[in-house]
Amino acid sequence: MPDHKYEELKRLLREMGSVMVAFSGGVDSTLLLKTAIDELQDRAIAITIRAPFHSRAELSEARQMAEEIGARQIVYDARQLDLGAIANNPPERCYICKQSIFSICRSIAVENGFSWLADGSNSDDLDDYRPGRRALEELGVRSPLLEAGMTKADIRELSRRLGLRTWNKPAMTCLLTRFPHGVRITEERLTMVENCEEFLRKNGFAQFRVRVHEDTARIELEDADLVRFMDEKLRAAVCAFFHTEGFRRVTLDLEGYRCGSMNQPG
Repeated sequence: MPDHKYEELKRLLREMGSVMVAFSGGVDSTLLLKTAIDELQDRAIAITIRAPFHSRAELSEARQMAEEIGARQIVYDARQLDLGAIANNPPERCYICKQSIFSICRSIAVENGFSWLADGSNSDDLDDYRPGRRALEELGVRSPLLEAGMTKADIRELSRRLGLRTWNKPAMTCLLTRFPHGVRITEERLTMVENCEEFLRKNGFAQFRVRVHEDTARIELEDADLVRFMDEKLRAAVCAFFHTEGFRRVTLDLEGYRCGSMNQPG
């Protein structure tokens, strides 16, 4: 990784003076928070959102990572936040959600005396359909990794060099991305997906998604895991668990894991 990008990231953070980092515990926000703490010490802090569409495991990992980094952390409970506009999972769902939540985060940052609110967007995020970026730009949220020109590969390599255990962590997204646009979302359905994905994780799968099509679960796996999934006992166990959670049919997507597959038409 070109070291000049890392130096630029550090320069940007020093220039910002103080920052509140929107922190999920993922690859990107962990590197951003770690660098912010290194450069700004107590003038950097993490804020983590607790919401029904974020898995419990993700929240737990975010808390653990903040502690490991030595960062102060605010956990904002958004479970009671009125986000009725995203209940039907519209195409602009991410924009609506980020407008609401990041507006609150920005207010918390101001109340606590932090000059900037920052997120972990990187250069690769510009290549996907991400309506939430418009909300961040409108709210004046900074994206230092993106501003420094860092790609996901850069971030993983730098994280490895810095000894961050998130360097090879699978990509995580909110649970709403498991459903087609226009489908009514309920906490019960979100819990179904969360429980099924946790079952796959406990059975040794790392990068995957459980996509929902009415009462059918469509499992996306990396190519390396497709053969292992064909083990009769494992496949039977997965199907049995998914049925228990409420799915009538369980399918395997032969195209494998694809980031943003629910954004594709058809």
